[in-house]
Amino acid sequence: MELFRIILLGFLVVCAISVSLSKKLLNSILIYMSYSLVVSVIWVLLESPDLAITEAAVGAGITSVLFFVTLKKIHAIVNTEKEEGEKQDEQENS
Repeated sequence: MELFRIILLGFLVVCAISVSLSKKLLNSILIYMSYSLVVSVIWVLLESPDLAITEAAVGAGITSVLFFVTLKKIHAIVNTEKEEGEKQDEQENS
């Protein structure tokens, strides 16, 4: 059990560093979601299920949805159909 806790803590450190070094916003949000889920598992191991549920719901759930909506509003997430159409237009023009 102690080894599992050490692995989880190591994963938290890796997630925190990779979020700050990630160049793409979408990848950063996905890493943040995994960070929140690992923190909720740690809360369960610390026998605090109420905090685990709150962390999972707010950290990985609501906050991530708000981040996705924000990325969509600032046009950081582009529809794949629109992106493919732009690529085809570029290929036809060259």
